[in-house]
Amino acid sequence: MSAITLTSVGLRYPDGTVGLAGVDLHIGDGEFVALVGPSGSGKTTLLRTIAGFLTPTTATICIDDDIVAGDRGTVPPEKRRLGMVFQQHAIWPHRSVGRNVGYPLEVTRTPRRERATRVAATLDLVGLGGYENRDPATLSGGQRQRVALARALVAQPRALLLDEALSALDEPLRDRLRLELRALTRAHGLTVVHVTHDRAEALALADRVVVLGDGELRRVGTPEELLTTPGTPFVAEFLWSATLLEGRLDATGFVDTDGSVVAARGAITGSDAAEEAGTLAVLPADVELRAPDAPDAWTSGIVTSSLFGRDASDVVIACNGIGVRCAVRGPRPRVGDRVGVTVRRASFHPQHRGVLGGSPAALPDTVATG
Repeated sequence: MSAITLTSVGLRYPDGTVGLAGVDLHIGDGEFVALVGPSGSGKTTLLRTIAGFLTPTTATICIDDDIVAGDRGTVPPEKRRLGMVFQQHAIWPHRSVGRNVGYPLEVTRTPRRERATRVAATLDLVGLGGYENRDPATLSGGQRQRVALARALVAQPRALLLDEALSALDEPLRDRLRLELRALTRAHGLTVVHVTHDRAEALALADRVVVLGDGELRRVGTPEELLTTPGTPFVAEFLWSATLLEGRLDATGFVDTDGSVVAARGAITGSDAAEEAGTLAVLPADVELRAPDAPDAWTSGIVTSSLFGRDASDVVIACNGIGVRCAVRGPRPRVGDRVGVTVRRASFHPQHRGVLGGSPAALPDTVATG
């Protein structure tokens, strides 16, 4: 398929609101990249800028060797040869399944016989072989989403753009389509840019995950890299529901604002400084519960939430005015229980450190100032 390179992509709306702020990113040929971030972070804005539906204020966007946005203007969406699937399938009710899928080929005046052949082959590809004459009203939600996917693929796009494409589906169906989508894109070497609000979906599907915040790249990396080195407290909190603690690193370990040692020095990654102020990010899986008066407990608190999970229960403990989140395997504590809290390991983020972003120069990502 194709590679996509974005250099200094910025977008400012007429009222002065910043949609994107100097985004640098390279998406490799055949790579599956997920864009995630809080509401208003710029993920959909970035996708629509790649697609050509939004015109950047400053940018160079290349698809392979073709500059589709730059100093000489922008190439319109229909000439970028990109396939796009939206959250709402946008299936035309007055057209059969085959005519829905074949619409991009009608626009390009593809001969009727070739059009029929390609529509049939693409419907086979998404598991809807023989559905050409079906009325869209008779299809399930998952089938309609497959039709939308087929329509995006039939014109043999250079890349596939997915804008919350699975979020409107029920969970069992969404889970099955995730597996089918990843198998399909991998088998055919498709370059994919996928916007999703579902963190688990992004981490499960993507070769690399792009985390955005306030229109900037905050971190780019493989799911494994983002787990071991989230890079910033923002990323640790957003992606992994980390508890963030302010304080200071010294010879004993991390000392919080109350003067308590949260974790020993040997359990902390992120700084070799003898002493430094900053933020400690503690992932839920790295918190263990103890008896309230256990000698190795950092502190104790009251369980305020205890939700059952298949692999681990999601428990929140109120400790010194902070909600500490932990993943509990085994017996689940009850709301109102007093428990001790021990931090097994954590990552330290000095106050002076900048955000981490993705550079267009290399794959996998390199570190750059956002």
